[in-house]
Amino acid sequence: MFFENPGLLWLLALPALLILHYLWMELAGRRPHLRVSSSLPWLSGGVSPLAWTRHLAFALRIAAICLIIIALARPRSSTEREKTDTEGIDIVFATDVSTSMLARDFEPDRISAAKDIAIEFIAQRPSDRMGIVVFAGESYTQCPLTTDRATLINLMKDVQTDLIEDGTAIGNGLATAVARMKDSDAKSRVVILLTDGVNNRGEIAPLTAAEIAKTYGVRVYTIGLGTMGMAPYPVMTAWGVQLQNMPVEIDEDLLKSIAETTGGRYFRATDNTKLSEIYSEINQMEKVRTTVDSFPVYKELFGRFAVWALVCLLLELALKLFIRRLP
Repeated sequence: MFFENPGLLWLLALPALLILHYLWMELAGRRPHLRVSSSLPWLSGGVSPLAWTRHLAFALRIAAICLIIIALARPRSSTEREKTDTEGIDIVFATDVSTSMLARDFEPDRISAAKDIAIEFIAQRPSDRMGIVVFAGESYTQCPLTTDRATLINLMKDVQTDLIEDGTAIGNGLATAVARMKDSDAKSRVVILLTDGVNNRGEIAPLTAAEIAKTYGVRVYTIGLGTMGMAPYPVMTAWGVQLQNMPVEIDEDLLKSIAETTGGRYFRATDNTKLSEIYSEINQMEKVRTTVDSFPVYKELFGRFAVWALVCLLLELALKLFIRRLP
């Protein structure tokens, strides 16, 4: 607690002087008295408890004066508050949905693992706007940039491999993701491009899309999804769907070039654990900008002193009116 007008506290000398004057009057015997022939009747009866009310009334008056002076000095208290401004990042997932994403080198398969781990990543970043672009032989926007986590997660769950023509149009997928955020005013814009193959479709070359991303200040993290060597793929045969081992072909040089052009990084995910670690690393690299502004919050306390002063004055008045008449 502190006082806005501490100079007024010098007025507390006034009640101190009144107390000294009162004590001097009491000790010097300068108080109302009556001459009688004998004091025996009063001495035998003792001192009435009502006699002390005279002192109580004076004490209440002095207390009221002190409380009024303190209230006039304007007592206040202050606490520190913090205002936190969070500046999120715009992130678009560009996810390959070609049929090769059904390979079983991940649990339960590549596309399911990619969706589940991406959903975990989404849940860890509540301040960011995020969107989803999917691509195979063509590309389209599954979800525009949004802060609605429930909608985003549901649309991520709906991603599947049979939505569009098969193929791997990496350039188209990246260009569509960049188009989703070219008008964004976020300080940091990121595309997480995930694929398990080699570019073989699309009207836009992947490196051309990377240059477009660089022009708009979009950083691209590329992830090559697939184990080393051979991976089991579901293949339709005359006896139904069977798993056949097929070579994993990922154009890592292209993905590295895309990442380097845009200031991002390339990662290779060979299983669920490695993919989860990659998303955790990206989560650490792309930190949300937070600004903390501290400011004091003041609380006025003079009211409580004024109320107690009024209570003291009312009690003194009650003593005078209902108990005994006092000077």
